[in-house]
Amino acid sequence: MERGSERLLTPGEVASLFRVDPKTVTRWAASGRISSIRTPGGHRRFRESEVRALLHGEVTEPSH
Repeated sequence: MERGSERLLTPGEVASLFRVDPKTVTRWAASGRISSIRTPGGHRRFRESEVRALLHGEVTEPSH
């Protein structure tokens, strides 16, 4: 799925990249570790550029 020129990934696709369960990706979004976009149907999608940056350690996690 693409929005403009940015590819959007499903929780399953993000989970595959990080080798975690899709529910973990959903928890990351809920905690603010990664931002998500909601589709009209209520499903989460993630910007590929942001996911890749997090994967390569280019994004700092929020401090609690």
